[in-house]
Amino acid sequence: MTNQTQIFGIRTIIEAVNAGETIDKVFLQKGLRGELFSELESLTRKHGINTSYVPVEKLNRLTKKNHQGAVAQIAPIDFHDLEHLVINVIESGKTPLFLLLDQLSDVRNFGAIIRTAECTGVSGIIIQKKGGAPVNGDTIKTSAGAVFTIPICKVDHIKDAVFYMQASGIKVIAATEKTQNTLFDVSFKEPCAIIMGSEDRGINPSTLKVVDAKAKLPLLGDIESLNVSVACGAFLYEAVRQRLSIND
Repeated sequence: MTNQTQIFGIRTIIEAVNAGETIDKVFLQKGLRGELFSELESLTRKHGINTSYVPVEKLNRLTKKNHQGAVAQIAPIDFHDLEHLVINVIESGKTPLFLLLDQLSDVRNFGAIIRTAECTGVSGIIIQKKGGAPVNGDTIKTSAGAVFTIPICKVDHIKDAVFYMQASGIKVIAATEKTQNTLFDVSFKEPCAIIMGSEDRGINPSTLKVVDAKAKLPLLGDIESLNVSVACGAFLYEAVRQRLSIND
């Protein structure tokens, strides 16, 4: 499937969730009430589906159809199971390089990161079920189609993925300015996973407490931070540089 599918109507979305469709995001009308609407709300919470409450005008822009206060986007890709992916990568004999995105919100940044990740041989990308950018048409376009070739996993919490990586012998490195170490001080040669934070808040403080290493980019100008997709590219290519040097 190459384009995101949009469905609308409360009962239709309930049926889609119950049928096991991969719902990427549900938009619900603010202030709406009713038994069926409450059932949909409960269902989205139960399945951990990314949900936004929006004005009716937003829903009217999403579709001209009778949406009944609910519009859902079905993801254009199938998400991978984290445990299976990690096991498969380790068993392949390749040195794992994973990318964890902590609630990145901009779809174009997300797409650009996916494209760079594919070009740098990233084993898989892990995102959180709630609060992050959806995989939609803009993501696909910005990724130049890479979204269809690199495995993407969804987890309840990024910290869950951190713990699983560590239990699997994979070092977790946080890209954060809250350290004295630059990315040139950290080894990316062994199995590792890099965490990139959201555009406005960075990496969750509770997640920062459990990582194995922290690294920042040296900034020589007056602006205090880089665009997250650019910063991610710098980290990934430092990993590539170090790993290529092993074979020199």
